[in-house]
Amino acid sequence: MTKYRNIGIGVVGAGYMGKAHAVAMQAVGAVFDTALRPVLEMICTTSEAGATTKAAALGFSRSTADWRVLAGDERVEAIVIATPAASHRAIADMALGLGKPVFCEKPLAGNLADARAMTRLAESSGVANMTGFNYIRTPAAQLARQMIGRGEIGDITSFRGEHTEDFYADPAMPATWRSFGRANGAMGDLAPHMINAALTLVGPIDSLVADIATLIDRRPGEGEGDESVAVGNDDFGQFLCRFDNGARGHLMFSRVSHGRKMGYIYEITGTRGALRFNQEDQNSLWYYDASTPGARSGFRQILTGPEHPDYAGFCLGPGHGTGYQDQIIIEARDFLTAIETGKPVFPTFRDGLAVTEIIEAAFLSAGEERWVKVSEI
Repeated sequence: MTKYRNIGIGVVGAGYMGKAHAVAMQAVGAVFDTALRPVLEMICTTSEAGATTKAAALGFSRSTADWRVLAGDERVEAIVIATPAASHRAIADMALGLGKPVFCEKPLAGNLADARAMTRLAESSGVANMTGFNYIRTPAAQLARQMIGRGEIGDITSFRGEHTEDFYADPAMPATWRSFGRANGAMGDLAPHMINAALTLVGPIDSLVADIATLIDRRPGEGEGDESVAVGNDDFGQFLCRFDNGARGHLMFSRVSHGRKMGYIYEITGTRGALRFNQEDQNSLWYYDASTPGARSGFRQILTGPEHPDYAGFCLGPGHGTGYQDQIIIEARDFLTAIETGKPVFPTFRDGLAVTEIIEAAFLSAGEERWVKVSEI
């Protein structure tokens, strides 16, 4: 029996993430020797001319400006959704209804109702489904998860995390689509990654109290000479939380933090030690062992290498490192595994929904200025 089988891939969205997924699908077979070998069948973007250009640049056989054409094409066997959040449900609904596996970028949907509907349909269909939380896939993050699971830092007592960037820190930057719609603000765009990290590494959140703000509330219009416009979503958010296991947490999110390029940072403290991670140095995990004698105590750097999860597929040299694109290749491997085995692979739509519920609780808390139990949502 032949070991390999081709699978036709369609990607909806040809921007930053659409390109990343196209590259990942081309590389994943060689990196991880997957049984399913992706074939780039079709890409969809907003214009026929643009789609034709992207198909040629990224290696797709065909292109379209209508996602319905892509979803319904018989040679497209699995679909990657890499479009703004408001469009996710319609695309996923059609794909899942046709029995086609779906990988959907975060946030899962533009609102809670759509996220819940997508999750119900995905689970009732039995079709492979995944949500795009790529940062939790780094070898260092997977190592952290293993160490916590083995009790190496004891019972977790606190979690401090942030996702901060500065791509919108200049008030002179014009308004764009990112300036409008709740799902496109800091809480919709940046918060999901760190909330996913907290849920994955520590566990479910019981309750929280949040503060959400728009620190730069007006921006120049998109066109030259346009009058300034009111920003329609948040650029900063934070919350205190209590986890189900009794741990306490503080999470912060900002797209206006000068100097932060990829400030996906967390520190996890337990009864026997602590872990610290910064995505700007994604190949290092810092470990504090509380049993080390005082004269030699302190955080020590663990450089990722072939002994750590998923590293060896990319490189056999310890400390040589993996990069951003490699996270997307790991996601592609996981998606293909879910399709091949017919078994759910983390993170599914259900995991994406859990993050959406936390964000909804945060907006309720900020609006009513009170602690909110996630079970209220």
